[in-house]
Amino acid sequence: MTRKHAIILIILTVSLFALNKFLINSNNIPIYEMPDMVNKSHISSQRLFDNTWDVIRDNYYDSSMNHQVWKRWKEHYHGKIKTDEDAKVAIDTMLASLDDPYSVFLSKSEYDEQNNSINSKITGIGVNISTISGKTHIINVMEGTPAQFANLLPDDIILSIDGKDISGLSLSEVANLVRGPENTFVQLTILRNKDKLVKKVMRKEIKIKTVKSSVDKNIGYIQVTSFIGTSTPNEFVEALEKTKNTDGLIIDLRGNTGGLLPNAIFIANLFIPKGNLVSIVGRNGYKYDIYAQDTEYGINKPTVVLVDSASASASEILSGALKDYKKATLVGTKTFGKGMVQKIIPMPNETGLNLTIAKYLTPKGYDINKIGINPDVKVNFTVNDIKTHNDAQLQAAKNILSKMLSKS
Repeated sequence: MTRKHAIILIILTVSLFALNKFLINSNNIPIYEMPDMVNKSHISSQRLFDNTWDVIRDNYYDSSMNHQVWKRWKEHYHGKIKTDEDAKVAIDTMLASLDDPYSVFLSKSEYDEQNNSINSKITGIGVNISTISGKTHIINVMEGTPAQFANLLPDDIILSIDGKDISGLSLSEVANLVRGPENTFVQLTILRNKDKLVKKVMRKEIKIKTVKSSVDKNIGYIQVTSFIGTSTPNEFVEALEKTKNTDGLIIDLRGNTGGLLPNAIFIANLFIPKGNLVSIVGRNGYKYDIYAQDTEYGINKPTVVLVDSASASASEILSGALKDYKKATLVGTKTFGKGMVQKIIPMPNETGLNLTIAKYLTPKGYDINKIGINPDVKVNFTVNDIKTHNDAQLQAAKNILSKMLSKS
């Protein structure tokens, strides 16, 4: 994913947060509309399946249900659902027939974790991991986290977790092994250069910052790692304050698979004071536009936005709007191409359903689903660049911005 490699933040969400907003789940990269609350009513497992069948029939974006007779599923599973696990298996099978990877049924624990992640308070050790040449590397160690106190370092290779060899495991499986309750320990065996080291790390609650900034001479750099945190707008404004004395700006959206839609709209609005920022098209073709609002902040300086194949959903809404209005030059590689909208629907038994209900279009009406957004300037990022810590895309952005500033 990020720079052609999937990166996973090893976390375990710990607290509930309900927000009546749009959001994106970074695991499946869809846009969601958040429910007001968890549905705590308890019904039989058979009724849970039947209710879910009804909700999908009445709300799914494609009213043809992928060109099938939808009632066959209700007839097929009538009287056969005995447990909630039975219901989940049946619902998963039913959803699979829609051929839509973004419509997903979530068990109670999965739904809790999804809802909690919005809060950005998680329990974990505070590292990002990536698969490079079949090995699990630590890409980044967050400041002030257990991982930093345990002296874990970028480029450390994880060999085993609690004595379990992780060879052949996916990043999600590795992350699940690291996750656990707060104040419990996880033991990592790592390879650093040619030395094997054993690190015992306590899991702690971690407040994730989604915006980072720095200044290089007359160029400000703002990296938005995710739009998921409710604090992202404030963090972005703080980053603007730190970079206010610069002449040009780089916004880094590489690897940003999404977050709260209002966050993307808020940032786009800082660049675009008037006009439509994104359009939403519903099941029956009904289209409504989200327009820019008056804001006390505003950005009016040469800007470059970095994107890659993992820049998705909210990242594409922001980059698409900036490109359509010619407010920024996009540099990097083509974005992911996720243009469908999901709604999170609280279901009985404290479960949930992420259901595709609409699609979105850029301000100029472009449908980027399964297409992505092409950068204005294409610059690849190779595996060798990662190994040598050579950020060719960032350097290209700086060069382009310097030329823009020299002409102004």
